[in-house]
Amino acid sequence: MQAEMPATSRSGGRALALLIWLIPVVLVAFGTRHWMPPLASEHGAGIDRMLRYLMFTVGTMLILGHLVLGYFIWRFSGQSRVTHRLLSHAAERRLSLIPVILMTLIAEGGVFALGLPVWQKFYGSAPPETMLVEVTGEQFAWNLRYAGNDGVLGRTDARLITDDNPLGVDPKDPASRDDIVWLGVLRLPVNRPVRIQLRSKDVLHSFFIPSLRVKQDAVPGMTIDIWFVPTQIGNFEIACAQLCGFGHFQMRGVVSVMSPEDFDKWKADAPTFGSGL
Repeated sequence: MQAEMPATSRSGGRALALLIWLIPVVLVAFGTRHWMPPLASEHGAGIDRMLRYLMFTVGTMLILGHLVLGYFIWRFSGQSRVTHRLLSHAAERRLSLIPVILMTLIAEGGVFALGLPVWQKFYGSAPPETMLVEVTGEQFAWNLRYAGNDGVLGRTDARLITDDNPLGVDPKDPASRDDIVWLGVLRLPVNRPVRIQLRSKDVLHSFFIPSLRVKQDAVPGMTIDIWFVPTQIGNFEIACAQLCGFGHFQMRGVVSVMSPEDFDKWKADAPTFGSGL
């Protein structure tokens, strides 16, 4: 005859099963909340779509796993010994392949299908009318340089870096004279593509604008190009998402997305690199 466990053990097992069933309910309650900042870029819709896909698929598997585990604990926690024949090794291997295949389809098939178009848009070729801005991270600030009316950034040289010339812009290069060098506030016109040339002067930084769904490491010795289209007027935080030293918490900036008219006025009034020579 099948030996039964004491009632206290059975009650403890069922309480554990209820707790296991409760966990996904709490997680779903938090996971379905609107936890991302309001979207303010064109490509960000694709990123949000991929995140929702992952939350739904992985969340569904989490719920199913907890339901099954809770059922087993509820059903069999009162038994003192195993009463069912164990599977053969061959059957265990076959059943183990099911979650492997399922996770591969979710992680690779789904993410690639949804993510590659966004990746191509973010890192691919920008439209001809795209505005060019160089963003250089350093401990602990964001240096900004806009191409002037010629649309070309002047040459830089690390040997030319001084307190008055933090980017080492070459004053002998004619293309540099109309460049606009700024600090901390990235001003952009709304609904116009912008190409960012991302650099670092010292250590690894991470250029992160949550509302625009922009995040890219700034690597010393490399120039990394990304482009995007801001779609909402307003001010949005720039954060450094990579620990870069004791002053990391101070490395904040602002993206100020403006109307085209306000941006053109600001750019016309902003001092150029050549005006300070």
